[in-house]
This record gives sequence, structure tokens and C-alpha cells, in this order.
Amino acid sequence: MNPILLYGSRYGSARRYAEELGRQLAVTPLPFSQAPALSSYGTIVYLGSLYAGGVLGLAKTFRRVSLRPGQRLILVTVGLANPAHGETRAHIRAGLKGQLSQDLLDQAKIFHLRGGIDYSQLSLAHRAMMGMLHQKLKRTAPEALTEDDRALLATYGKKVDFVDLRALAPVLAEVQKGGTSQK
Repeated sequence: MNPILLYGSRYGSARRYAEELGRQLAVTPLPFSQAPALSSYGTIVYLGSLYAGGVLGLAKTFRRVSLRPGQRLILVTVGLANPAHGETRAHIRAGLKGQLSQDLLDQAKIFHLRGGIDYSQLSLAHRAMMGMLHQKLKRTAPEALTEDDRALLATYGKKVDFVDLRALAPVLAEVQKGGTSQK
């Protein structure tokens, strides 16, 4: 049974990952707004961009969903911050707790990928949020800045692309073989 591949993407990084994963799986990815009933799929793969601590479309998509026996949920977050840092993963995990039931969260295989940002493409609201964050970080003592904080300061206002389609390999393995996740 083919998996269903859903994504939530505003500026394109999660969509790019979803399209590549879809190509590798021979499955057409769908935006979360077009999600059909999920009960008939054995594996549900959701790739979602991170915005202000949440994953775009995740809560809406899984509001009334509970997994039936044998059904799997693979969740892939896509964000600007480096998920190799433990504090980044902890922050993402805290955001997920506010969007998914504990039961779904406990059953999900979770992966984290890096996205990108093009300040010229941001909505006015997102540009304002990033501007406030930038101002806050500029006032922070240098020794208190994280690596991600320093990267944001260095790239503020520019186009930055950390998308690495090769990073989908563990996600693909999980979909195909039931591999391990990075929780």
C-alpha cells in the first residue's frame, strides 16, 4: 500500500523536500489543505515548515486523527535552525506537543531537516517577526548567543538555502523499511 505524502510549506523548502521524496517513492505529494481522509493509508508522511514554534498545517491535519493498529506516522520538520543542536530539537519537540495529541506524538517517527529563507519573499508579518528577533539578538551579549543566533545575525536580510535533498535518506528508509528516527 502506497503511503500518503502531505506537506505544509509557505516559502517552498518543505515542498521541495516533499516533491523529492514523492519522486523517490513514486507518490504525488499533496499540500495539507488537500488532505483526504487518512484512515485508509498505512503510512502517513507529513513534511512541515517550522514557523514561530509550530509546524505549518500540522494541527489542522491531525486534529481528529488517531492511528489505527499498524498505521504509521512519519513527521518531518523543516526549519532554518540547525537540528543537529540539541536545544533546537528540544524547542521543536516542545512545539509539537502543542500541536499533536500525546498519543500521536508518542507513535510518530520524527525527523528534522534544514530549510532556507529569502527575506525578499517573506510576508510583512514574517518580515516584522524576523526584524524583531534580529534586533533582540543584536542587543544580546555575544557570549550568550548560540551558533544559530550568530548565523541569523550574519545572514539577516539575505537569501540562505540549507536544503539538502540527500538528508531525506533516513526518511526514505523509514517509509520503505521501517528504519529508526531521530527523536
